[in-house]
Amino acid sequence: MLDLAGVAPDATPAALWLLVPLFAVGVFGIVFPILPGLIICLGTVLVWALEVGGTRAWVTFGVAAAIYLLAVVLQITIPGRKMKAEGVGGATILLGLAAAVVGFFVVPVVGAPLFFVAGIYLVELSRYRDGQRAWAATRSALKGVLRSMGVELSAAMLIAITWGVGIVSHSV
Repeated sequence: MLDLAGVAPDATPAALWLLVPLFAVGVFGIVFPILPGLIICLGTVLVWALEVGGTRAWVTFGVAAAIYLLAVVLQITIPGRKMKAEGVGGATILLGLAAAVVGFFVVPVVGAPLFFVAGIYLVELSRYRDGQRAWAATRSALKGVLRSMGVELSAAMLIAITWGVGIVSHSV
């Protein structure tokens, strides 16, 4: 349908009804690491830029992509450096994640976090043969995961702000 000026109506409001909940699913995926949350948030901005088009939309997506890339780098370096300094290896986290996947299916809802902690503890217990050292390493690994999640949530917030500014600037 064309308006009086012969220009197609703005698709942004209709697209937002679908994209805002999708962005929320991305944030949910960050808090509950079942889905690749931050990439879903970035993908939402990409779909919006494709739908809306124009320089402002693509600049918005470019800024969001830069935030995403920075978050990926920070997500690896910040927790990784701390955990290595405290003696927790990358293999420990991978085995903890594998245990979390098993736990997700064995004990619905709470299985993933419980099995993640138990998996890390058991790996560190087999490594150190000392319960206190294993628990200290487990706490360190959990702090690293929380730092990583904090970086992702901060990036999602910055992407949301960037997207909001892009929406407002496109509507003006």
